[in-house]
Amino acid sequence: MKKILLCMAVCMTMISGCAAPKKVEHGVVFYPEPPNLPRVQFLVSFTGEKDIQPPKSGFEAFVTGVKESPRRLDKPYGVAIHEGKIYVCDTNATVMVFDLNQRTYEPLKGAVGLGKLVQPINISVDRDGNKYVADSVRGQVIVFDKNDLYVKAFGRSGAWRPVDAVVFEGKLYVADAANREIKVFDKNSGVLERSFGAKGEIDAQLVRPINLVFDAEGYLYVTDAGRFQVVRFDRDGHFFGTIGKLGTNIGHFGRPRGVAADKENRIYVADASYNNVQIFSRDGQNLTFFGEAGTDPGKLTLPAKVVIDYENKKYFEKYVDPNFAMEHLVIVTSQFGDRLVNVFAFGKEKGKKYPSDEEFFEQLKERLQKQRKEQPQETEKPEEDK
Repeated sequence: MKKILLCMAVCMTMISGCAAPKKVEHGVVFYPEPPNLPRVQFLVSFTGEKDIQPPKSGFEAFVTGVKESPRRLDKPYGVAIHEGKIYVCDTNATVMVFDLNQRTYEPLKGAVGLGKLVQPINISVDRDGNKYVADSVRGQVIVFDKNDLYVKAFGRSGAWRPVDAVVFEGKLYVADAANREIKVFDKNSGVLERSFGAKGEIDAQLVRPINLVFDAEGYLYVTDAGRFQVVRFDRDGHFFGTIGKLGTNIGHFGRPRGVAADKENRIYVADASYNNVQIFSRDGQNLTFFGEAGTDPGKLTLPAKVVIDYENKKYFEKYVDPNFAMEHLVIVTSQFGDRLVNVFAFGKEKGKKYPSDEEFFEQLKERLQKQRKEQPQETEKPEEDK
């Protein structure tokens, strides 16, 4: 009996040793690269359960005879983070949840029955922990509570095409791509109160609104894929200008997608053509950018959504370079590749004096022009473009 147990122990050790995953190490990735002063550091990426769940032991696989086949995201777009959970809209499946506390990767538990999702595009979370999922095929915005359980749905299928939804001061703002407008609902009653963007002055008319964000002062920024711009409104729908235009120069876009705003009212815009995220002042001046095409750490492949987060920094502090002071997180989804949910830190190198925004803008010109000249031609379009 002792010999059998010893044999089993040896087998377990050998199998575990052979099956143990190799930890992929990468050097610290900063944007801009040294000798420039860094503003953004790549921290870590998530693509599936292998990135968060402990691997099964080799002995377990040996005994059960089941070969491990890790689940992973297929084609993500929207993303949100709340209380240690990263919620990702997998457009070919459902909303998947990376739980950083429990170290699990599972579907959103309320997305069954009345809460079933068909093609979730974007997700946002309000202060109470309620999640708002824009499902363009189901044709509704589906609401889940702080426990991820289904609550209700906004809108009528077939009458519109909701592609993003955010809450601001008791109102739910929804980008309706079919009717080229922003619809405003009462968050509690679900009553449609008003719409804007489809009519009025030509400068204020939307062509293809796809992503939304409010800044710290209550201005709404709408990514318009048809105008190749980010359009700025106040909360009542009054037009306040634009950021960017179609082109390859500084501040131009090829295919603008996700838009985000930090507490300093800097505006972050993901571009699926240039595979980067540009950062602007609120008046539209470029401040810097990060990302480039590729599969290495810190690079992006058809980036879609970008979000800013201040509340969950503790989960990522271990990845931050000791000489870099993190101010907030920037999370960016890629639609293809092996790094689909990318977490960056925005901040500054400790002990260094940074130039003004105007000086940063001058340094940016050469970097951005060089990157775009080297940009490879894309071969596939994201789902919402097909």
